[in-house]
Parts: sequence; structure tokens; C-alpha cells
Amino acid sequence: MIQATAGLPALDAENPFSQDVWSTPYALPPFERIRPEHYRPAFDAAIAAHEAEVAAIAGASEPPRFANTVAAMERAGLALDRVAGVFYNLTGSHTNPELQAIEREIGPKLARHGSAIYLNAELWARISAVDPEAEGLGEEERRVLARYRTRFRRAGADLAPEAKARMAEIAARLSELGTRFSQNLLADESAFVLPLANEDDLAGLPPFLRAAAASAAQERGLSGHVITLSRSLIEPFLVFSTRRDLRERAYEAWIRRGETGGETDNRAIIREIVQLRAERARLLGYESFAHYKLDDTMAASPEAATALLSEVWAPAQKRAGQERERLQEIVAREGGNFALQAHDWRHYAEKLRRAEHDLDEGEIKAYLPLDGMIQAAFDTASRLFGLRFEELQDVPRYHPDVRAWRVSNADGSEVGLFLGDYFARASKRSGAWMSAFRSQERLTGTVTPIIVNVMNFAKAPPGEVPLLSFDDARTLFHEFGHALHGLLSDVTYPLLAGTAVSGDFVELPSQLYEHWLEQPEVLRAHARHHRTGEPMPEDLLKKLLAARTFNQGFATVEYTASAIVDMTLHLSAEGERGLDVLAFETEALNRIAMPGEIGMRHRSPHFAHIFSGDGYAAGYYSYLWSEVLDADAFDAFKEAGDIFDPETAKRLRTYVYGAGNLRDPREAYTLFRGRLPTTGPLLRKRGLAA
Repeated sequence: MIQATAGLPALDAENPFSQDVWSTPYALPPFERIRPEHYRPAFDAAIAAHEAEVAAIAGASEPPRFANTVAAMERAGLALDRVAGVFYNLTGSHTNPELQAIEREIGPKLARHGSAIYLNAELWARISAVDPEAEGLGEEERRVLARYRTRFRRAGADLAPEAKARMAEIAARLSELGTRFSQNLLADESAFVLPLANEDDLAGLPPFLRAAAASAAQERGLSGHVITLSRSLIEPFLVFSTRRDLRERAYEAWIRRGETGGETDNRAIIREIVQLRAERARLLGYESFAHYKLDDTMAASPEAATALLSEVWAPAQKRAGQERERLQEIVAREGGNFALQAHDWRHYAEKLRRAEHDLDEGEIKAYLPLDGMIQAAFDTASRLFGLRFEELQDVPRYHPDVRAWRVSNADGSEVGLFLGDYFARASKRSGAWMSAFRSQERLTGTVTPIIVNVMNFAKAPPGEVPLLSFDDARTLFHEFGHALHGLLSDVTYPLLAGTAVSGDFVELPSQLYEHWLEQPEVLRAHARHHRTGEPMPEDLLKKLLAARTFNQGFATVEYTASAIVDMTLHLSAEGERGLDVLAFETEALNRIAMPGEIGMRHRSPHFAHIFSGDGYAAGYYSYLWSEVLDADAFDAFKEAGDIFDPETAKRLRTYVYGAGNLRDPREAYTLFRGRLPTTGPLLRKRGLAA
């Protein structure tokens, strides 16, 4: 493996970021040597170095050509990429007050630095003057040039000087607000603990959940059992606890994150974010932020995305109404003199699932140990793409829980390094995600990627094996699909690498990968009892698969409602007049007749997808858009008669997992599938087809 030079000799030699190449195995960051005080000088030196590189490109005396302008820009900023890659991975997965203070300071600096590049008139003039026809540029070079031009225009490169200055101010302020939103959310999540003081408080909890609650207490230096706001704890608590009062307390804490009043309340932050996004879109000539955001996506317009959401909403709402009636019947049969509430739904849905499918979550989890599911994900990648995984022991890690694997092709050639960080902790934000410490590219040498999956599974007590729910296992497969998108990237230019694709295409590799978890062939091989090693009994496996569309009205409504509120918020001009986000949310939900017994998957004050940054803003619909693609894509394997069909897998690797942003997503999908998808497979997958 060759690592491009990215050191900062201007730094003190004791600072690990001063080195050109880290001497660690696989050139991993030397985590044990990097201290918080190293980041500020490293960022300052890296920003200064990048500014000098950009100034040299913009002020070059030679006529602008692809090599001395676009390719030169792709080689610039490597040191900054390295510092930021380490820093922002840790602020998400293992932060502390020192890192958070640096994050608040450095975010606006980086935003101003980025704006200075994209609003540099001399640099934009050179990029605009590159002539792909005269130079006879290849397909990948033309794509990089086109993406640079799109990025510069969308950042405001064509605006008047006063508008450019305002765009830079907006970018810096949005970075500051996004950081505050994230840190407030983590503070609220870390602060809440629901003690389960006695046996009565533990009523209904199965052994696996009691063990996880005990482990959570021990991690916080507490005795007994506690429920935290980690999804891997609170969701099963809402399922199994027979204490309705405690379910309500836990649920209220979960949905009120970010709106608890005081310093961590996110409502004023949201108001300003929405206003600034609307102003930025207007400066660029767009009707709304949603129109701006979707102009560079596969959907291409808010109308197209909204049409898909509407198409799914009606059957999901109908299905959820039927589910609600059946749950209310259980409440009545048990003598409950109350109307079903949102904190009741999961509890009574589990009772209905047991009655209809004879399924016990605890029984299922016994056959889904974490190591077994990791191996299932690896084996699927081996059978599809010929990959091999070798676990490494003596490599640097940023936390003792992190595991590392060398990934190679069948011929032994290196693909990259994969890190798995699976357990919840107070220093980690909630959710699950894939990120990169280093992305693949060939421009500066053969640079192999270092990809990380971060989860929040409940940690088992000492001596016990961590067990997953089927939803947990699906999350593991989902994030590993993202990881493969990063690992299998096969491009020359960093701008096109891995997951750097359209927002409504990026979820295709991850959601498609989930399909293999649900295949009997995979479960028979890897769903094995954590104590005996016996495979999951055939009758249990059949019941599990038969229940795949159970409660899909609820699941689709809670997701789609969040996507609709996101889109409505970013289509609206409310941000211009001082937004009351909770009132706006309520009104938007009333318009679509949101069932009162179902909560949004993400309410606005804790909707990190859309307010911690711009990534999924006016873009939460993309999970559903990508699900249209993934349901249709998996049908290609079924039509071939083999879920591991070599020819279909080869096309999948070539045009989806390995291609990065080499092509427009519509073209990429058509090259894989032979046509664009329809919504039929999606509706059948969710059990919503007429």
C-alpha cells in the first residue's frame, strides 16, 4: 500500500500529524499518541498548507489544463483530509469535552476555508476554461471536471461579490449551528438514565434485556439496572416492559431529546438553520432549499420525491389503521381501560406478533450472536465478490472495543482495512453509520481505504456473548453494505470515490445488502445458538421469515412521516418569519392525518440526519427512493435463479459498489439492471401492495 504524503513538517515533531506517513500497521492513525492538544495546531497548519496549494493553482502562469488545475486540486489538501478524518471520526464515536470544544471552534473555520476555495474567482475561471474536447479527456476525467463545475456553481461561484460574501457567512454559521445541534443531542442522550430499582421495575424484561441494563449501569458506575436512550436499550424496553408508567417515562425522554429547555434545547437552532438554508437557496436562484438540494440528485425535484412519499403513504396509513385496531383489541381483552398510545404500540405489537407468528424475541436473539452475524455479513461478501477477511490483533484502535480486519480479494491482493465499533457508550452519538479514515484513490498512488462501521448495540455483561435482535442484525448488514461501497471503490480521483454519490443513490448499496440477511440459505448457515452452536430450528426460521412484513404499516408510517416533515419544512418559507418548529411539525402531520398512536421516527428537535449537517436535509426521502432501487435490484438475483449469481454480482460490483460517482446514478443503475426500476417490488417487500 502506498500512502500519499500528507505530513505537516511545520508542526512540532511530537505532534503525530507532522509525519508524512505513519509507521503504524496499514498506516493507521496512531490513536494512542494523538492527544486533544494536537488538533488545533494540526488544523491550523493543514489549512495554511491547503491555502498555499490552492493559491498556487489559481495563480499559475500556465494556461489552464486538466492536469494543472483539476487534477492539482484533487492532490491538494491531503494533510487537511487526514487531520479532519481522524478528528471527526472521533467526535462522533468517542468524544470528550476537549474534543467538543475544538469541534465548536474548528467547524466555522473549515466552513470559511471551504467557502474561500469555492468562491475564488481566479480558480473558478481556470476550472471553467479547461476544455475537455481539446485535451481529449477520458470518461473519468470528464466526470471529475463536470462534478467540480457543479460544486462550484452550487457554492456560489457565479454570484456577485456581495452575495459571495453572504454565502461564506451562511456556511460558517450553519457549521456552527450543526455542531451545537449534535452536541446538544448527545448531552440529552447521555444525561438521561431510568433506574430500575427493584424486581417490580424489571417486570416483563427478558434475561437478555436485564443483562444489557445491568451492563449499562455498570458502565456508568451505577448499581443495579438502568435504561438509557441508546436505541438498543430503549426500544426493547418499550417492547417488553409491563410497567406502562415506566414505558411512558422512557418514551417521553426519547422523543423529547433536543427540546428539554435550557442550554441543550435545539428549537432556536432549527429556526436559524431553516432560515439560513432558505436564504442560501434564494441567493442561488432556487425557489426553496428543497429545490436547491434536489437539483443535484437522482430524483431531480421535490415534486418527484414527494410523489413517491405520497404513493407509499396512503397504503401505509391504511395498513397502520388495521394494525392499530388489532392492538386495541388486545388491550381490551386484557382489561385495559385506555386507548392505545405511542408508548404502548411496540409492547402490544410484540404480543400480536407472538399470537400470530408464535415468535419470541428472546428465542430469536439466542441464534443471532454478534460474531455470527459479522461472519454472515463477511461470508455474503465472499460469495458475492470473492472477498477474504482476516482479523488483526496488534493494530492501533481509538477504543478497546474496536475490532479490525484486513480485507483482500480472492487472489490475495489488498482491498482495504475494515474497522468495527459495535457497542453503545456515553462518548458515542446514537445511531449507526459508516465512515472512512482514508478513502480509496489512485491519483496519488495506490491508496487503499480504511473504512469503519459504528453501531450502538447493547454490550453484554462480562463473560456473556452479545446477542442481536433481527433489527440489529439488519442494521449490521445495512452499514456493512455502506462499508463495501467504500472498500470496493475502484476510481482514480478522490472526488469520485466510494460513497461520494447522489444522496438518493447512496443508500442503494446498504439497503440492497440487507436482503441477503433474510435469505434462508444465509440464516441456515449463520444463525446458530450462542451456547450450543446448533442452527436455528427450521420451524423458527420459517416463522421469522413469515413475519417479515409484520407491523410494516407502523414502520412505514413512522419513517415516511419524518421524510414528509423534512421535505415540507425545506419547501416552506416559514423559516423567513421565525419558525415555531413544533407547531409547524404538528400542522404538517395533521395535514397527512398522522395516526396519533404512532410517533415520527425522528422528531425535529433530535432529527440529526437533517440538522447536524446538510447531508440528509430535504433528503430523508432518499431511504425510500433507494428502497425502490434495492427491491428491484435484488429481483435481478431472483430472476437469475441464484442469490449469489456470479454474473449479476459482477455487474453489481462494476456499476454500483465499485464505481463511486463515475456515472450519473440513472446510467449506473441501468447498466446494472438493464432498465430503471418500478415501485412494485418496494410495495411487495413492505407488504403494502394491493
